[in-house]
Amino acid sequence: MEAQQNTKKYWALCFTWFVILVALIIGYREFFWLALPGTLTYFAKAMKLF
Repeated sequence: MEAQQNTKKYWALCFTWFVILVALIIGYREFFWLALPGTLTYFAKAMKLF
């Protein structure tokens, strides 16, 4: 039960970082790479890759 709840939390964080990433691509293209670590980290955790 605990693992499923953690996965949901990681998916929510992944989508939050993805929205930030898209906003940075639209608004400030030179800074979009600042959101990449958060997006990729929480995507990997949500997929249980590590």
